[in-house]
Amino acid sequence: MERVNLKLYLENVYIMEENERLRRKAQALNQENKALLAKLNTNHAAASSTSTTTQRRPPTAASAASTLKPGKQQPK
Repeated sequence: MERVNLKLYLENVYIMEENERLRRKAQALNQENKALLAKLNTNHAAASSTSTTTQRRPPTAASAASTLKPGKQQPK
């Protein structure tokens, strides 16, 4: 009976050590995932702000005329 208890005890110790190793690995992967997600969000935000500024269209004739000061005429 003692032999069976010892075997079960050693199995239990092995399982607890494996569980701890897997818990640390999962924690490290979770931190890495969070860091990569933050970097992705930063890159996406930077790309969005860049594409917003580069996608502006040139002013149309109507909008250009509205920016002229009164009293000045547009050259012909």
